[in-house]
Amino acid sequence: MSEFRIHHDVNELLSLLRVHGGDGAEVYIDLLQKNRTPYVTTTVSAHSAKVKIAEFSRTPEDFLKKYDELKSKNTRNLDPLVYLLSKLTEDKETLQYLQQNAKERAELAAATVGSSATSISVPAAASKISMQELEELRKQLGSVATGSTLQQSLELKRKMLRDKQNKNNSGQHLPVFPAWVYDRPALIGDFLTSSGVSTDTALPIGTLPLASQESAVVEDLLYVLVGVDGRHVTAQPLAGRQSRTFLVDPNLDLSIRELVNRILPVAASYSTVTRFIEEKSSFEYGQVNHALAAAMRTLVKEHLILVSQLEQLHRQGLLSLQKLWFYIQPAMRTMDILASLATSVDKGECLGGSTLSLLHDRSFSYTGDSQAQELCLYLTKAASAPYFEVLEKWIYRGIIHDPYSEFMVEEHELRKERIQEDYNDKYWDQRYTVVQPQIPSFLQKMADKILSTGKYLNVVRECGHDVTCPVAKEIIYTLKERAYVEQIEKAFNYASKVLLDFLMEEKELVAHLRWSIKRYFLMDQGDFFVHFMDLTEEELRKPVEDITPPRLEALLELALRMSTANTDPFKDDLKIDLMPHDLITQLLRVLAIETKQEKAMAQADPTELTLSGLEAFSFDYIVKWPLSLIINRKALTRYQMLFRHMFYCKHVERQLCSVWISNKTAKQHSLHSAKWFAGAFTLRQRMLNFVQNIQYYMMFEVMEPTWHILEKNLKSASNIDDVLGHHTGFLDTCLKDCMLTNPELLKVFSKLMSVCVMFTNCMQKFTQSMKLDSELGGQTLEHGTIPGPPAGAEERVRKELARKHLAEHVDAAQLVSGFEATINKFDKNFSAHLLDLLARLSIYSTSDCEHGMASVISRLDFNGFYTERLERLSAERSQKVVPQVPVPRGPPVPAPRVAVTAQ
Repeated sequence: MSEFRIHHDVNELLSLLRVHGGDGAEVYIDLLQKNRTPYVTTTVSAHSAKVKIAEFSRTPEDFLKKYDELKSKNTRNLDPLVYLLSKLTEDKETLQYLQQNAKERAELAAATVGSSATSISVPAAASKISMQELEELRKQLGSVATGSTLQQSLELKRKMLRDKQNKNNSGQHLPVFPAWVYDRPALIGDFLTSSGVSTDTALPIGTLPLASQESAVVEDLLYVLVGVDGRHVTAQPLAGRQSRTFLVDPNLDLSIRELVNRILPVAASYSTVTRFIEEKSSFEYGQVNHALAAAMRTLVKEHLILVSQLEQLHRQGLLSLQKLWFYIQPAMRTMDILASLATSVDKGECLGGSTLSLLHDRSFSYTGDSQAQELCLYLTKAASAPYFEVLEKWIYRGIIHDPYSEFMVEEHELRKERIQEDYNDKYWDQRYTVVQPQIPSFLQKMADKILSTGKYLNVVRECGHDVTCPVAKEIIYTLKERAYVEQIEKAFNYASKVLLDFLMEEKELVAHLRWSIKRYFLMDQGDFFVHFMDLTEEELRKPVEDITPPRLEALLELALRMSTANTDPFKDDLKIDLMPHDLITQLLRVLAIETKQEKAMAQADPTELTLSGLEAFSFDYIVKWPLSLIINRKALTRYQMLFRHMFYCKHVERQLCSVWISNKTAKQHSLHSAKWFAGAFTLRQRMLNFVQNIQYYMMFEVMEPTWHILEKNLKSASNIDDVLGHHTGFLDTCLKDCMLTNPELLKVFSKLMSVCVMFTNCMQKFTQSMKLDSELGGQTLEHGTIPGPPAGAEERVRKELARKHLAEHVDAAQLVSGFEATINKFDKNFSAHLLDLLARLSIYSTSDCEHGMASVISRLDFNGFYTERLERLSAERSQKVVPQVPVPRGPPVPAPRVAVTAQ
């Protein structure tokens, strides 16, 4: 069961049980996913569970009847459900809650019906009829309506199957029988029912001697055994889908009538089998049922040959009723098994794989009865032949030819070109899917490999390559499953190797990942990013609405040509992408999927805040088929998240470095003004240390080791699903260790980045203002001196005056704008957020066993500075919560005076 199916089922169950509040669906979903184990059905466990529920039930007969009915329909997962219900009978608290919930829902439904119903007045009956008359009337009406109703239901079912098959065949209509085939009952070979026993004889048969009665009855039975009414034994009209019943002349001798009743079940079984053969021979019921009907028709022909031989003996006067009873014994067993199978297929409405499952299970159930098992094996082998033909085309060539929708793999119309646009793995996961009811029980364990084998070959065929499996061999049904299991294994290994070699060697999957994806999305190419960020810095500072994408594309092309990335053969596939929301919003949207926050996130307007180009910028990559199976939109989106995260960190680092460059003028300040810059320089260095250590951790302690593991795993991968799994695991590990899957860590980290950016903006504005005033002061000094080239002494005097002017300006600006207070506020915010981040990282590294987080802590707190501050804060908090100890009364103690220095 897929993750989304579990989400849907849990939410639906909570809705039905009217559970509100509490832990929420996510807790139960996580619990179910962590405790999934396969249920192994055994005859003993299923029987024990059935007996336990029957003993617990108030109406055990009804339960057993319903169980047998569902079992006869070959209902899937019936035994696991019964096992679950038997476990529920042991939990009294759960049972009590379910009973109360059922009572409340029943009362609510009754109230709804009562409020919407209108009063109906029933007129008084003019006359009364007895129960016996009512029962006779019901039988008469039933016998009249049964024929037409049954015919209409069969026609309706055929139409439904026909519409479904035509839809699956893209409008290519399947052939149908002409209407007269169904309108002429004499063509079926079954009984044409009459009103009752024929009375055209001169004397009642009861008045004849026993020998004459026996001879007449033997002749009648020979007719009845081939579907024709006799004079003294006639078939009754069918009541729905029930077995055929017969009316025997009551005037017959009792001993003869008793022996006749023993032989009539053969005729009833013949009638059931004949109707089944004719019904399932229609095109709509599929090739498996066609093959089963053909095999049954062969056995029916043998039955007719037996009746012909008995008729020959009767004409020679050598066939008595006792001999007929003796000779008919083998046919009785055969026809009984055929009728039982036909009834089960009808009740279960089985098609394709479900028919084969029923036949296979029935073959196993006859273990110990060699003749019955041999008969079932013959039928199963014949019915499975067309199914195995479809299977062979699928696992040997990757082609599905299933006009009647019987095969276990279903094809959906999806375009492979959309795989580059869809966020999910819809093409790979949903182009071909397994249809659970159509999986034969003897292929259940191999269903996933059968699906994967055909998918692998189909991908190669989609690329224009002809596929011919060298190990192709005809698959024949046998009770020894190992025979065709080995064949499927060989086909799977061949298909895996073909597709893997095709992707790795011809399509150069590893080269795309190493030289393009890693170089650009994981920032593995240093000189390229230096060129690119230098070229695009001015453009990316603009709001997204003011950015010209073609200009960015041109700058990207220039950066690619000017760096060592020019040697990349796939560089032309790299594109620019301006996202509609920032990284935090994108990640929170992804993390909010299938949770309570999903609706709130979906309703949020991505354009509420004006994004800059730096916040919206990302790379995109054009991936062609079939590489898009691995590097699909889902994987590219994850790469984009990692890139945007590191790109913004790189931008913050550049901003802090630019502040360092612009602050070089602080050397010109006086000692009095320089002290105001000391705190700013210290804070800048702490911020730079934080950003650089985070980048180093992500690139060299997370991505690089994980990338080497990915390359190693790709070399040892045996099939494309392993490649997908390793690639997805690599991305998941990178996202998790880079703190992109934890909303709490992500929010704290984004606040730290915001503080760094605001600090750099503040420092750059202050430095720019200071530089402007310095230039104005310098011009004033120049205008105040004597024209002509300045002498050495004059030059020194002018520089000293300029330095003095600048220092005075700085002191004045500091006093006016509260520079020190601003820096202290930045320091306080940065320290608080960083301590919060370290505390959360410490918790996750110990509680969730995220040992990679400990590396971040050791890098950011290499000298224990922040640890001391955390301990100090925790000590202060603990002192606040400690209750005050009462002080003994005594003389008042004067409070010490604290001198406050004016700042």
